[in-house]
Amino acid sequence: MPDLLLELLSEEIPARMQANARDTLRDMVAKGLKEAGIAHGETIVHSTPRRLTLFIPGLPARTPDIEEERKGPRVDAPEKALEGFLRSTGLTKDDLDSRPDKKGEVYFAVIRKPGVAASEAIAALVPEVIRSFPWPKSMRWGTSDLRWVRPLTSILCLLDDEIVPVEIEGYRAGNQTRGHRLVDGAPFAVDGFDSYREGLAARGVTLNAAERAATIDARARALCAERGVTLLDDPALLQENAGLTEMPVPIIGEIEEAFRALPAEVLQTSMREHQKFFSATDAQGKVTHFVAVANIEGADGGETILRGNAKVLRARLADAKFFWENDLRAIRQDGFAGMAAPLAQVTFHNQLGTQGERIERIAALAQQFAGVTKADPVMAGDAARAAKADLASEMVYEFPELQGLMGRYYAGAAGLDARIAAACEDHYKPLGPSDTVPEEPVSVAVALADKIDMLAGFWAIEEKPTGSKDPFALRRAALGVIRLILDNDLRFHLSEAVGVAIMRHVYLIGQRDAKALGKPLFDAIENLSDEGDGDAEARRAMFEQLINHFISPQSGLPQAIDPEFEQSIRAAVIDLLGFIADRLKVALRSEGVRHDLIDAVFALGGQDDLVLLVKRVRALQSFLASEDGANLLAGYRRAANILAAEEKKGALDLNAPGGEGDTKAETVALASALADASPQIDAALVQEDFEGAMRAMSGLRGPIDAFFDNVIVNADDPALRAVRLTLLATIRDVVARVADFSKIEG
Repeated sequence: MPDLLLELLSEEIPARMQANARDTLRDMVAKGLKEAGIAHGETIVHSTPRRLTLFIPGLPARTPDIEEERKGPRVDAPEKALEGFLRSTGLTKDDLDSRPDKKGEVYFAVIRKPGVAASEAIAALVPEVIRSFPWPKSMRWGTSDLRWVRPLTSILCLLDDEIVPVEIEGYRAGNQTRGHRLVDGAPFAVDGFDSYREGLAARGVTLNAAERAATIDARARALCAERGVTLLDDPALLQENAGLTEMPVPIIGEIEEAFRALPAEVLQTSMREHQKFFSATDAQGKVTHFVAVANIEGADGGETILRGNAKVLRARLADAKFFWENDLRAIRQDGFAGMAAPLAQVTFHNQLGTQGERIERIAALAQQFAGVTKADPVMAGDAARAAKADLASEMVYEFPELQGLMGRYYAGAAGLDARIAAACEDHYKPLGPSDTVPEEPVSVAVALADKIDMLAGFWAIEEKPTGSKDPFALRRAALGVIRLILDNDLRFHLSEAVGVAIMRHVYLIGQRDAKALGKPLFDAIENLSDEGDGDAEARRAMFEQLINHFISPQSGLPQAIDPEFEQSIRAAVIDLLGFIADRLKVALRSEGVRHDLIDAVFALGGQDDLVLLVKRVRALQSFLASEDGANLLAGYRRAANILAAEEKKGALDLNAPGGEGDTKAETVALASALADASPQIDAALVQEDFEGAMRAMSGLRGPIDAFFDNVIVNADDPALRAVRLTLLATIRDVVARVADFSKIEG
C-alpha cells in the first residue's frame, strides 16, 4: 500500500497562521479522500516558515469499485419516461433488468463504476484543496488568479516514489524540494517521507515544529544557566519563534545598564512585541538579558547576529525609556490627575460619552460598592478616578497590553496610596476563567464598578451580544462580576446596583440626545431643579432622589417622572440580570451545578444576591440527589399535574381547611406534616439555613407518598375532593418557598 507525501513550498508563512494551517490541511485532505472512497489511517502534518507538509502512510492503490442500483419506470410506462431514465444512468435499454414490483414489472438499472487509481483521485483533490484553502489573508502574484498566503514556489506530491500528476495554474508537482535557503537552497529529489525528512535535516531544516520549539527552549535555558540568569517562560513566544525559524539557534545578550531601570514588564513587552526576544532575569528578578533566536548558525558563533540584534534592541528600548521618562515628567508637573485630564476629550462610545464621563460614573459606583466590600468610600472613589489614567500615557499608547500595570507604576511614582495603585492594575481582573480575582476591598469595589458600568451602558443603548458576536466583551464582563461577587462572598442586591448604573447612563444620554430614552428623565429633573434654572446641585439632588426611589420604592417617586419610563428602566434591569444569570450557569456548569436548579431559584423573584442564590442552589442540588429529594420532586409533580388538569376544567375551590372534613388517616397525616413543616421551612429560610429548609421538606416525603398511594384525590364527594385538592395546593405552595420545582428537569 503506497504512502502519500505532499509538500506545498512557498515564501514565508506567518508564524501565527501555521498551526491552524496544519490542522486545515489535514482535515481538507482527509475529507477529500473519504469522499473519493480512499480509506486511510494516521495523517501527519508539519509546517516550517516555508512549507506545509502532509504524510499519510498505507493508502490503497485504487478506489473501490462501486455498484449502484436504481429503480426506473414501469415496463409499460411511456417511452419518454424510459428515455429520461436511460439518460440519467448513461445506459441503454438492453442494459436494464425488469423485475416484478407492487405495481407490475419495473425496470432496474445496475450502474457499475470501476475504481480509479489513487494517484488519479489525489491529482484531482490537491488542486481543489489549494484553491479553497481558507487562509485568514491570502495574495495573488504574477498574472495568475491562484491565491495562497504567500507565493507558491513548488508542489511535491508522491505516492511512494511515483509522482502524482498534480497540475494547477502552471504548477506541476514533482519529486523535488529545497532545504534552508541560507544553508543549501538547491533543489533535491526525494523518494519518500524518510528521504524527505532526512534530506531537509541535512540541509538545515528541522521539519517538526514541536522539535524546533524544544530545541529553542533547551538551548535558551542552557545559555541562561551559563550566565547565571533565569529564562522567563513564554509559551506563546516559544511557538512563534518555532514558526519563524527552520533551523533555530538561540543566542544570548545583555541589556544595557541604562535600560535596566525600566519596569521589568516594559522590557519584556518591548522585546517580545518588537523583536520576538525572550527575557531573562537575575537573582533579584531584574530583567538583565535577552535571548534572540537566529535562523542559522553564524560562522563566528553568532556574534555578528547578536550585535545586529542588540543594535535594533537598543533603539526599541530607547523608545520605551523615552515614553517612561516623559510619563513620569508629566506626573511630576501636573500630578496624576493631570495625566488623566486628556481622557475628558477621548470618546469611549459615541452614545455613551467620553472616557472622562465614564470614569466619573465608575467613581460613583465604586463609592456605592465600598460599603459592600468594606473599603473606604473616599479611597474607592479616588482609586476609580486614577484607574484609567494610564490610558492617556505614552507608554500605554505604544503598548496597550500594559494598561493597568503601568497605572500601578505611575500611581506609585505619584505617591498615591498602595491600595489605589493596586486598584489601577487589578480593576481589569478577572480577564478570563483562569485569571486571578482581586481581593483587596478597594480593588474589588473599582473592578465591580468598572464592569457593571460597562454592562449597564450597553444595555441602556440596547447594544447587547447576539449569537457569537460580542465586540465589547460583555460576556467576559458579566463573568467577571460573578467571580468578583462569589470569590469575595459579597452580599448585596445586584438588581439595585445594575438599576442605578443604567439610570446614570440613561440620564447622561438624555442630556446629549433629544431623541434618547433618557430625554424625559433629564427634562423632568431639569424642570424640577430650581424652576429650570439649570442649577447642577439641584439636578444632582433630584437625580439622587430618583436613585433612592429605585433602591427603596417607598421613598417616593418625583411626580414629574413618568411611571412608564420607570418601568422601562426596570425592564432593562431584568433583562440584564437574565444575561448575568445565563453567564452564572456557564460559570457553575464546570463545577457540576445544574442550570435548571439556577432557573428554579431565580424564578422565585428577588434572587439577585448571587452568594445567597448559589448557596441555595447547592443545597437544593444536594437535596434532590438524595432519595427523599427525588421522591418529593415526584410527589410535587404529581400534585402539580393533578391541579393543572383540574384548573383547566374551571376555577377550583382551594379554601377548604387543611384536612378537616376528611377522616382518612393519610389525609390527616399529610395535613399535619404540612402544618409542621411550613413554619420550619420559613424559619430556616429567614436564617439562610437552606440545608435546614431541605431537612424540613424531607419530612414531607413519607406522608406525600402514603397519601398518593392510598387516597383518591378526585373523590365523588365534592367536599372531600375540595379538601384533598387544597392539600395538593398546599404541597405546591410549601415546596415553592424553596424553589420553583416546575423549572426542574429530569
